[in-house]
Amino acid sequence: MIGVEVLSAQSLTVGWLIYLPVIAWAVWRTPWVELFADSRRQHLLFGTVFALFMLWLVRRDFDTGVSYHFLGMTAVTLLLDWPLAIVGGLVAQAGLVLLGRQDLAAVGVNGALLIVLPVLITECCAILVERAQPRNLFVYIFVSGFFAAALSALLCLLLALWLLWYDGLFAMPYWLEDFVGYLWLIIFPEAFINGMVVSALVVFCPEWLETFNRTRYLSAPWKDDDPKS
Repeated sequence: MIGVEVLSAQSLTVGWLIYLPVIAWAVWRTPWVELFADSRRQHLLFGTVFALFMLWLVRRDFDTGVSYHFLGMTAVTLLLDWPLAIVGGLVAQAGLVLLGRQDLAAVGVNGALLIVLPVLITECCAILVERAQPRNLFVYIFVSGFFAAALSALLCLLLALWLLWYDGLFAMPYWLEDFVGYLWLIIFPEAFINGMVVSALVVFCPEWLETFNRTRYLSAPWKDDDPKS
C-alpha cells in the first residue's frame, strides 16, 4: 500500500481515472437482484469483505510512506467472481480509510494496483482454464489459485516500485540491487495463502466458488461397463 506523501498529483489523478470507471463497471455488472434474493451469497460477501479487511490490517508499515500486506484478491475473485470482488475490495478499502489506515486521496492508486490488477490477472487465468476445460481439479487449483496469486503479487510489486521510481518522491533503498532475492519472500506466501484457501473451498464447499465448474471437475468419469451383446 502506498501513502499519499510519496505519490505525485499526476499519479493520484491517473489512479482515480483508472479505478472509478472499473468500480462503475463492476457495480453495473453485479447481479444485485440475485444477491438480494440469496441470503447465502450475502453472507459470503459480508464474510469475505470482513476477512479481506482483517487481512489488510495485518501489515508492516514503513516510515518511508509505504506498507506491505498480503493481497488475498485471488481467492476473493474465485469466490465471488470479479464484479463482487471489486465491490468487496472497495468496501474493505473504505473501512481502512475510516480507521485512518489508508489515505483517501491514494485510494485510487492503491485500488488500481492492489484490487483491479489482481482481479484482472485472476479472471484471465480462470478464463484460460475454463477454455481449456481440464477435468483434473488440480489444474484449477494451481493455475487459478497458486499461479494467479503469485503472478498478481509479482506484477503489483513491480508496478508499485516503478510508480515510486517514476514519481521520484520515494527514496529507493540501497539493497534494491538484491531485490530479486526478496521477491520469493513475497510471492510464495501470497500464492500459498490464496492457494490453500481455494483448495479448502474446493474440498469442503465447492458450491461457494462462483468460478468453479462442479459438473466437470467433481463428476465421476463416464464408463461403458455394459457387456457387448
